Amino acid sequence: MKNSILKTLLLFAFFISFSCENEEPKPKPQVKPSIAGVVLSFDDAYVSEWFATNQELKKYSWKGTFFVSKINTLKQHQIQKLLELQKEGHEIAGHGLNHYNAADFIRVHTISEYMNQEINPMLDLMNFYGLKITSFAYPYGGRTKKLDAALLKKFKIIRGRAFCEEVANKQGCYYNNSNLVFSFSIDDTHNHFNLPHLLELLDYAKKNNKILILNSHKTVKKVTGDYQTKNETLAFICQYVKRNNMQFYTLSDLDKLK
Repeated sequence: MKNSILKTLLLFAFFISFSCENEEPKPKPQVKPSIAGVVLSFDDAYVSEWFATNQELKKYSWKGTFFVSKINTLKQHQIQKLLELQKEGHEIAGHGLNHYNAADFIRVHTISEYMNQEINPMLDLMNFYGLKITSFAYPYGGRTKKLDAALLKKFKIIRGRAFCEEVANKQGCYYNNSNLVFSFSIDDTHNHFNLPHLLELLDYAKKNNKILILNSHKTVKKVTGDYQTKNETLAFICQYVKRNNMQFYTLSDLDKLK
């Protein structure tokens, strides 16, 4: 009787041991990675200045989106610089062939005329040069809902301008899971730009897991006129992103987050 009980206990212990050894480990709960970050975008055709600034910012492993206008006026060496920026992981995007204010244009022309004059020839030429274009920014921020609908048939994501520059949490310059986004200008002479406010925007993005979208134009070491952004401002932003474990995004990256 005692032997029978002992055998039963040994078999039970063996079963438990075998079961534990072959039990698959429970997967650890997945922690959602932070998406807090910054989109640095640049408008117009300041290719040589952008290229020089890129050399200074490479140490931050940064990424930029360059919205190019007047592609038909650029020299071959400028096209080559755009191709090099694209090769390094930056985004080259569209900003209109002639940089027309789209909202003003369609007051006297049709949307079809706008597309045929500003968008289609721009895309044809940029594609010819090997520039992969999936994003567009409105010159001067001039847009309408009908223009949005027409342009979103050509581009994955489009960018306007956030003109309601107030406190950080009321800004419209954070990614909102839409294919229409808005940016805040960091040009040095912009009415609402200053470093303390920029820091508030960055802090808000970090604390609330947001992606801040910024735009500028000509990048310079020293400001000498309108539509210029100091390289040290861009370095300040890059340092903040790296120090706070945030990410750099291109505009087309945002479309992939949906």
